[in-house]
Amino acid sequence: MVGQSRKDAQKMIKAIAVLLRNTTWKCGRVERLVVNYLRQKIGRCGRARSSIKEMLQHFKLSGKQKSEFLDAIKRLEKRRIIKIMRQ
Repeated sequence: MVGQSRKDAQKMIKAIAVLLRNTTWKCGRVERLVVNYLRQKIGRCGRARSSIKEMLQHFKLSGKQKSEFLDAIKRLEKRRIIKIMRQ
């Protein structure tokens, strides 16, 4: 989240991530974790969406890891694997 304001990061945390494509081709470790987590949500809940705050709590991330996680979410959105629905 380098170069991004704290306000933008807070908006991102309140958003919901929706899985569009079930692929992890050319994804890094964190991106694979996110896609696999959303895949598991399909099996449990029947839909592939989760709040980003819930994922942060599930993975128990803080500090630099949290920043890397939010960057990974942005990369997945840029590659159109997930969609971020901001509220």
